[in-house]
Amino acid sequence: MTGFLARFLRNRPAAAGLVVIVLVAGTALAAPWLPLADPNATAPAARLLPPFTPGAWLGTDALGRDSLARLVWGTRVSLAVGVTAAALAAVIGSGFGLVAGFAGGRIEAVLMRFIDVLMAFPYLLLALAVVAALGPGLLNALYAVVVANIPFFARTVRGVAATLSRQDFVAAARLSGMGPARILLTEILPNVLPVIVVTVSTTVGWMILETAGLSFLGLGSQPPQADLGAMLGEGRKVLITAPAVAGIPGLMVFLIVMSLNLIGDGLRDAIDPRLRTGAPTRPGAATRVERPAGPPADPAAGGPEVLLAVRGLRVAFEGAAGPVETVRTVSLAVAPGECLGLVGESGSGKSVTAQAIARLVASPPGVITGGAIRFGGQDLLGLAPGALRRLRGDRIAYVFQDPLTTLHPLIRVGDQVIEAIRAHRVIPAREAAARTRDLFAAVALPDPGTIGRAYPHELSGGQRQRVAIAMALANEPDLIVADEPTTALDVTVQAEILALLDRLRRERRLAILFISHDFGVVRRLCDRVAVMQGGRIVEEGETAQVLDAPQHAYTRGLIAAVPVLGRARAILTERRA
Repeated sequence: MTGFLARFLRNRPAAAGLVVIVLVAGTALAAPWLPLADPNATAPAARLLPPFTPGAWLGTDALGRDSLARLVWGTRVSLAVGVTAAALAAVIGSGFGLVAGFAGGRIEAVLMRFIDVLMAFPYLLLALAVVAALGPGLLNALYAVVVANIPFFARTVRGVAATLSRQDFVAAARLSGMGPARILLTEILPNVLPVIVVTVSTTVGWMILETAGLSFLGLGSQPPQADLGAMLGEGRKVLITAPAVAGIPGLMVFLIVMSLNLIGDGLRDAIDPRLRTGAPTRPGAATRVERPAGPPADPAAGGPEVLLAVRGLRVAFEGAAGPVETVRTVSLAVAPGECLGLVGESGSGKSVTAQAIARLVASPPGVITGGAIRFGGQDLLGLAPGALRRLRGDRIAYVFQDPLTTLHPLIRVGDQVIEAIRAHRVIPAREAAARTRDLFAAVALPDPGTIGRAYPHELSGGQRQRVAIAMALANEPDLIVADEPTTALDVTVQAEILALLDRLRRERRLAILFISHDFGVVRRLCDRVAVMQGGRIVEEGETAQVLDAPQHAYTRGLIAAVPVLGRARAILTERRA
């Protein structure tokens, strides 16, 4: 709970909203014990007193009633109605959505058709119809607001529940013998609950506005009871002569609704586990650089034949307890036509190093805290985002591990490659399409003329990876960063992809930074290899030299962990002996 509160308070607007709501709600709850005047006592002789009048600090209304007392009591009523309405709508609507999304079939059809009937009416007209049927009154206004908002919760929760019901952990729960009710309550509901909580927090303010609107029209609270909407309706009559009578409750509505919306945003960011290690803000276009002032370390390292030179690179991630460094003083170099393999166990910092080269590490929470990255004589860490964007996809290309998640699911693969070309070249669409067909032929995709009309999900894993490589080659780059591009492929397709990369780099003198944990792949493709452990390069050299005669204990351990046919039998024989 302490960590959740710390994440929430890091969002300053949300923290400010929480402070305002606590003050407002605390004052409203303490209304019976505060030294306030009777909110319903009229005094015609003291009508429409201005604010800051002694004895009536917020003035009086058209009947001489104390505006401060009516504001506190009216806020108490509006908050109670808004929170109660949100809770009831969340329980009823989420119940419909959970059952419909999980059960599917006829049950879903019946429940969601009922929700569709409610959604067929504009929410305000539906609320007015409910109040017209039940009669004016605060309780009936509450019912109207609940009915009008049930479809919102039902639709939101139904979509999430339907997605979760197809996940493997639900199938595993069925396999273990759990019944539908237990699966719904123990497997589905806990995963949907954050969505419900955030939805409630963002709709409480809206429901306060709705009930205030009904009271403003005379359909909610009835005299002499006051809520914020009724006070606005009464102030409308004297808006010209005494604007404070309507302005004060209007300002209170604004503060409450704005604060609740800010709190909802803060709850969403604090609940989301993906934001626990960083500030709840959208990542920037390039990784933030906060290296010490002064010239970059060893700017001429590597000599004129080196295309990419990384020296002393440091990358950290911001956390609740301070920055955590994941890449520590990494140095490496790649020449044109050379393939450098970067190997190490999961979590050793390989992918973060590769992403830092193109400044793709998300900021926040990532930040480059030191070092230099020189590409073709340019210091990438000193480039403006616009200049960096012109390099990405043009001279520096990136092939990600899983093309199914990196290719846009709703755009045909040919159009995606065309888009990559035209982002850096001013050429006609027809010429870009012809260039795309040539690229598909170069990466050995079957039927290059028609496969571009397919969507990513219609292709096999190997074909999607070939499309990703074609996109990387679209603008004839000088450097390709390949982040485990063959991990998810079967051995036959893996061999084809490796042969393709090897052929392309020899034909086009491509420099390749190849990230992998497969020593067989590295031996086949890479000229040199660098071994990473705990964010550092612990060994580097020619591939054959490092793999056949490793010098570092960590490298020897990695090589020893590679399965070898017949080794298990030899180990058993040694143990028996």
